[in-house]
Amino acid sequence: MELPIIPSLPLTVTDQMGRRVAVPFPPQRIVSLVPSQTELLFDLGLGEKVVGVTKFCIHPAEARTKAAVIGGTKNFDFEKIAALKPDLIIGNKEENYQAGIEQLAADYSVWLSDIGNLPEALDMIRRVGFTAGAKEKAAALAAEIKASFAALEVPAPDGLASAAYFIWRKPYMVAASGTFIDDMLRRAGFRNAFAGQTRYPEITAEQLAAVAPKRILLSSEPYPFGEKHVAEFQAICPGATIETVDGELFSWYGSRLRKSAAYFRQLR
Repeated sequence: MELPIIPSLPLTVTDQMGRRVAVPFPPQRIVSLVPSQTELLFDLGLGEKVVGVTKFCIHPAEARTKAAVIGGTKNFDFEKIAALKPDLIIGNKEENYQAGIEQLAADYSVWLSDIGNLPEALDMIRRVGFTAGAKEKAAALAAEIKASFAALEVPAPDGLASAAYFIWRKPYMVAASGTFIDDMLRRAGFRNAFAGQTRYPEITAEQLAAVAPKRILLSSEPYPFGEKHVAEFQAICPGATIETVDGELFSWYGSRLRKSAAYFRQLR
């Protein structure tokens, strides 16, 4: 008969922001403020310990029924979080908001990820697994994802097809340099047509026409681009190949990365 795990003295870990965080080990009541990290916790077998998630935590399907919904990624319900009595809160520098994180960190153990590329995503997976008590499973998952990308041959820089990756409409917004999506684009075999800009700039139709990308990728999230939008972009760039793509496989940096390399291979 397996005995229940009794929390011991706090374990002090370092998050990806370089912050030292004391966490009861292993944590028993986890609140996740990021969809991709919520899915990761469930895939690591830690779903029973997840007591709070955001309204955007759609994977796995049962996440929002098994755990309490504590608002969005950028507007937390602090009273709901307090009622959950979490001993660990997991968030992200970009997806969450600084003021809310600082308020939570004053009362709880808050671990933050900061991810701009695949190595940092794999590091997050390993660290979250270690901190939450699933070290071996997390290491195996990270190794599986790393191997899948290693098998994905990336063309030489001069062989990459130029691509514009759209995340929003009205105004048009693209993923540019310094983003996780930019790293995924390169691994998928593309050269970011807006590499000269940073983060998520607004662009005009005239700017898009001027860079004349060979491929235009319309992401399924956060704006729900669909086939009905293809003609709109085809009118701007008649020579481009335009397609809708699964945004989760380009931007979710947790366990969903297991599916990304195979998906990228199909896009080429």
